[in-house]
Amino acid sequence: MRRRIAILFGGRSAEHEVSVASARSVLAALDPDRYDVLTIGIDKEGRWHHLEALPATTRAGALPSVRPEEGSGVSLAREPGDAAMIADDGTRREIDVVFPILHGPFGEDGTVQGMLELAGVPYVGAGVLASAVGMDKAVQKVLFEAAGLRVVDHEVVHDRDWERDRAGVQGRAARLGLPLFVKPATLGSSVGITKVKRSEDLPAAIEEALSFASKALIERSMEGAREIECGVLGNDDPVASVPGEVVPNAEFYDYRAKYLDEGAALEVPADLPPSVAREIQRSSIVAFRAIDGAGMARVDFFLMGPDEIVMNEVNTIPGFTPVSMYSKMWEATGVSYSELIDRLVELAIERHDRERKRGRTL
Repeated sequence: MRRRIAILFGGRSAEHEVSVASARSVLAALDPDRYDVLTIGIDKEGRWHHLEALPATTRAGALPSVRPEEGSGVSLAREPGDAAMIADDGTRREIDVVFPILHGPFGEDGTVQGMLELAGVPYVGAGVLASAVGMDKAVQKVLFEAAGLRVVDHEVVHDRDWERDRAGVQGRAARLGLPLFVKPATLGSSVGITKVKRSEDLPAAIEEALSFASKALIERSMEGAREIECGVLGNDDPVASVPGEVVPNAEFYDYRAKYLDEGAALEVPADLPPSVAREIQRSSIVAFRAIDGAGMARVDFFLMGPDEIVMNEVNTIPGFTPVSMYSKMWEATGVSYSELIDRLVELAIERHDRERKRGRTL
């Protein structure tokens, strides 16, 4: 059966360009004999555009962005349960499923998912709750601890706390020791993250993180730890991929290493004792269920010593660029890139049909 799929990418967040790069990879992997594809780019102002082709790179080394002049305006049909895209000129294109490839706020955080739920349109990936929790690194740590998973020692700083009592915030951070990582609590792709080695550099790092989000996360640096990741795929009965390891070519796995330099080594499968690999897979499914995940997620860990596993975070829309770990781990598990996308689409439709039978969607 040939599916009509709308790829939704770009968006208003600081991860706009990463989203465009991920969409390129997904589009290239879709079998034209199996899918009729609509490419829907969201510009940085939040407007939707039907694009005949994905945005081109504008200058050497830069990731492309959605520009309004490159496509015609488009929106979801206004009638609930009417799965269709309507162009400004009235042209109507029915769709079977939406594939949101939106990283960061206004796309990965449950906002778009909520809109699609209201519209009664099937979509790939986590639902509203899991998307929101997956975006909020502070909240997810509470759920992970409740599920019995060990998390990185940390402090959460709201912007109001920072404005009212900077000395108190710095005192709380001092108990974590140095070095520290300071990051926005509700952003990804290593945007706004700073490694702090001197206490006098902490205020600037907090200011940087709070320029991207209303709360920041201060975490103890897991010095000497290995960065291990694992993919999860499924709805009610999720399964885990073989784990992989990120070996950064910089001091940490930053934005440039992820999306521009392509210099970080991704070792898949990770060189782990079988018992440790199994525990990481088990913990990945525990974390996935703790946030009420669906469809997909990449679960990140720190490995201290031979077998000390510490949860880092869950990403409900992992990157799909050529250097992304999620697809590489599934390929090593025996699921090709194109098959992975096929499964994600079918999981989306399965979940929507199940919810419709229960009367929870249109």
